[in-house]
Amino acid sequence: AALLEMEENQITLDNLEKGADNPAFSSVVSAPFPSCRGTGAAQGAPANDVFQGEERLYQECDGPCGESKEEKRGEGQGRFSSYCRKALQPASKAKRFCKAHVKVLRRVLLGLLGVAYLCYFIAACWLNFQRALALVVMTAVVVFFICWSLFKKHCGAKVLLLLSPIWKGFQKFWPWLKWLLVVGYLVGLITWLALDNSRNPEQLISLAGFCFLVLFLFACSKHHGAVPWRAVSWGIGLEFLFGLFVLRTTPGVQAFQWLGDQIQLFLGYTTAGSSFVFGEKLTEEVFAFQTLPIVVFFSCVMSILYYLGVMQWLIVKISWLLQVSMGTTPTETLSVAGNIFVGQTEAPLLIRPYLADMTRSEIHAVMTGGFSTIAGSVMGAYISFGIDAASLIAASVMAAPCALAMSKLIYPEVEESKFKGKASVRLSRGEEQNILEAASNGAAASVGLVANIAANLIAFLAVLEFINSALRWFGEMVDIKGLSFQVICSYVLMPVAFLMGADWADSPLVAELLGIKIFLNEFVAYQQLATYKKNRLSGLEEWDGSRKQWISERAESIATFALCGFANLSSIGIMLGGLASMVPQRKGDLASVVLRALLTGICVSMLNACLAGLLHVPTEVGNCVTFLGTANFSSTSYTMYVCCKQLFASSVLENGTLSFTGDWAGLAESMLCLTQCCGHYNHTSCAG
Repeated sequence: AALLEMEENQITLDNLEKGADNPAFSSVVSAPFPSCRGTGAAQGAPANDVFQGEERLYQECDGPCGESKEEKRGEGQGRFSSYCRKALQPASKAKRFCKAHVKVLRRVLLGLLGVAYLCYFIAACWLNFQRALALVVMTAVVVFFICWSLFKKHCGAKVLLLLSPIWKGFQKFWPWLKWLLVVGYLVGLITWLALDNSRNPEQLISLAGFCFLVLFLFACSKHHGAVPWRAVSWGIGLEFLFGLFVLRTTPGVQAFQWLGDQIQLFLGYTTAGSSFVFGEKLTEEVFAFQTLPIVVFFSCVMSILYYLGVMQWLIVKISWLLQVSMGTTPTETLSVAGNIFVGQTEAPLLIRPYLADMTRSEIHAVMTGGFSTIAGSVMGAYISFGIDAASLIAASVMAAPCALAMSKLIYPEVEESKFKGKASVRLSRGEEQNILEAASNGAAASVGLVANIAANLIAFLAVLEFINSALRWFGEMVDIKGLSFQVICSYVLMPVAFLMGADWADSPLVAELLGIKIFLNEFVAYQQLATYKKNRLSGLEEWDGSRKQWISERAESIATFALCGFANLSSIGIMLGGLASMVPQRKGDLASVVLRALLTGICVSMLNACLAGLLHVPTEVGNCVTFLGTANFSSTSYTMYVCCKQLFASSVLENGTLSFTGDWAGLAESMLCLTQCCGHYNHTSCAG
């Protein structure tokens, strides 16, 4: 009967929600105790009465009625849990103590780590200061920013209050003071350029090319009367100052050369993973297994840096500098600064929540930043080709202020931006839970990029070969031999290459690289540039019949800067697809500005190339007499080629007698060195 009654009175969700009493419970309670006096609660009584009845039963029966083995086991478990609680009391107290004094403990831990690092730093400097120079510089930079943040936090408001009268006075005299500064800057710049290029006046052609490109972009401007000249002038000025620091000052050259060497060394660690997966033979001989794994490794490292917040910190600092000096809005500035490190579709993710409300001019700036730079992951691949790492890093950083400036020149702001008065924007962070997940996600995300690079290379090289074959066929119909896409580009873009600063003899090859970059992609162009550089460094003859085998060192530098950007026709689809997926409601606005952004991105890379040509410093070969006197002529190099050409120029053949002038005059080893040089290079002196 009790079982039937329980089935009729089962617990339901409705009864629980209404708070109704459960009569089935009283049957369960009263059933185990049939022989005891004063049974517990009757059917339908509240639960409290049931428990009170159970307590009375316990007292009246002098103990629990019908005590079972399960209850004894429960008592044993209770004693065990009590022992466990007593044993864990010290740990619980320690946990409560740590929670109560977490700030103090954190400071103590940081202090101990600081003392340990200080001891390590002193020991490194004491043992070998020259070896520890890089450690000193990195430590100084970190200490500076830590001190700066502490100063801003504790004293920033007071200092601003003290300096407010000076700032008000500065603002009062600024209208005429800024023109005085502009005039002084221009006079100093013109004087420096005249003195600096007095020995190499041909480098001033790059300055003329720079001015021509700026005027061309102004002629293509959407709103000529609305150009913000402050942003344009500051952008060009920052680009020039950074280029001057990197290419001309000794600290800048050494710092970026060291940084480039470290990146090359760092990328060399890729071999450990790729050789294990593919084998050493494939890794050394096959391009796909030699270069593409670097993209995977670099993408993994970038993901880790994003998880740690290092990249966000760098991007915020650079964007703050650009925003304060150029007066651009935080959203567009942040995206362009992000393009220094990430690709054209990854950087807009930093400002994804704000894209829907951005003006057309701001969207144009975001697109221009993407077209003007390259991603850090593919930069690693270009470095593996043999392209100068310092030049690639410098080109990416110089492109950021130039891209903002030229974007505002060709598409000025005529709308009211919602972010103009906004102090800052929030950076989005990754969703990874730990550093291992960040590394795994970065490596996995690179698979699509690697496949995209490989597919594009296969497709574009095949299409290029097909186009060249078709052009050769059409050319042979009218007796034009050797017609190709590269030949057409070399003629069409040759004036542009010359204006950037390339010698007239090198201009066709530089123009060919530009054409490949614009109409195909920069990956193929950098491969060709790496071939030219390899030929030069190997000491090959400059001319093989009518074909030039390499370009000069200055032309290489110009081409490296000119190719550093995603501005090619195939990137239009990538840019539109990436941004349209974030803000599908702005597809019309995106399509209306993308071609202008592409043109601006192409010109930004060319402007950087002009500055590279203007600021280029030729590499000194050294004393050729000493070099050739001690050289091993079993192999050739660029230095050997230059010195042999110098020796050929010093030789004079008169009436069948060979003599030497200059540094080689009267030296006994002159004839021996000439014989050795003739074994590798051709010259009229060799016939004598």
